Amino acid sequence: MAKKIVLSKPLTLESQSDSDKNYEASNILQRILSLFKNVRRGSELSCFKLPPVFNMPKSQLQCYAESVYCTSLDLLKNINSGKTALDRLISVAAWNISTTRPPRFGVAPYNPTLGETHHVSKYNLNVLLEQISHHPPVSALHATDDKENIEMIWCHFPVPKFTGTSVETKVHGKRQLKLHNHGETYEMNSPNLIIRILPLPGTDWVGNVSIRCLETGLVAELSYISQSFFGFGGNRRLIKGKIFDSLSMKILCKIEGHWDSTVTVKNTTNAEEERVIYDAKQVISGLQAPVVKDPESVWPTETALVWGELSQAIMSKDWEKAKEVKKNVEERQRELQRERESKGETWVPKHFTVSYSKEEGWNCSPIRKRVPNSPIVAL
Repeated sequence: MAKKIVLSKPLTLESQSDSDKNYEASNILQRILSLFKNVRRGSELSCFKLPPVFNMPKSQLQCYAESVYCTSLDLLKNINSGKTALDRLISVAAWNISTTRPPRFGVAPYNPTLGETHHVSKYNLNVLLEQISHHPPVSALHATDDKENIEMIWCHFPVPKFTGTSVETKVHGKRQLKLHNHGETYEMNSPNLIIRILPLPGTDWVGNVSIRCLETGLVAELSYISQSFFGFGGNRRLIKGKIFDSLSMKILCKIEGHWDSTVTVKNTTNAEEERVIYDAKQVISGLQAPVVKDPESVWPTETALVWGELSQAIMSKDWEKAKEVKKNVEERQRELQRERESKGETWVPKHFTVSYSKEEGWNCSPIRKRVPNSPIVAL
């Protein structure tokens, strides 16, 4: 019997608003509190096993990839067409904000299996992710756009911790965006995810993001500001920032707005010159799940195949089936680990070379210069 290939819809503004309106907050909150009743404050949760009822029907790999290929506008093309270094950094900041997607309260993606991949194409952009470590969970991303001559390399290492009233996930690792036509490399980090349990349930992105162009010395600093502890106030999903020249320390632009609505930039030399650089409704609304054009060419490590049966069971709300399938996937991974240990073998990533040091953390380099076309296509 052929395995199911299941790709669920991406996180969008609509899915967030629907979940806010439709979930039974008290019921979900009670289940979450029962889930964490034996978890100590300060505990690291990367190895914590979630029951399928708390899973969204997709792996963390798909979530990372969706933030790159699921957009209604070609933001990468806008970056490349910038006439000045400042224009391009402003566009990079807008693109980076677009990778911040509204998370859903009460559910989390699967922790990817070792060697799991996600390979998708959208127009000229080809995206490939591989899970290069399981404990701790580390994901590598490589994306190339041959037409625009743009390349992305990410290495993500999320560390979730239980604080007693919330789960805070710090997303370690570096993102690189390379504009080969301009000879520019932009390095940036990710904000952190907060899942508030008490006093009011909710989710938000928080923390500081730095975007630095290594060649021009221009830097954008963005602050993701959460609402207050009690959930009141008008600063929900607020983003503030600035762009400055790291050589002269001169501030060139101010950035302000809400990452789930609109963000504007204002030139400091002309207070009246303010424009919208990001509109979430335009970029992350009406998005659809990718489609499989050639099932026979899908890699056996593809996340939509590895977790296909589980995703289908969750979407059908068949929780007994979901428990069985999830247990089978996890047990298969343990079997493979035992086989490697018995043979004295060390698992090696297929698509990336990997290094780790206490000083720099995890570093991932793609083995191939370009990502090939995928049999899975984003619309």
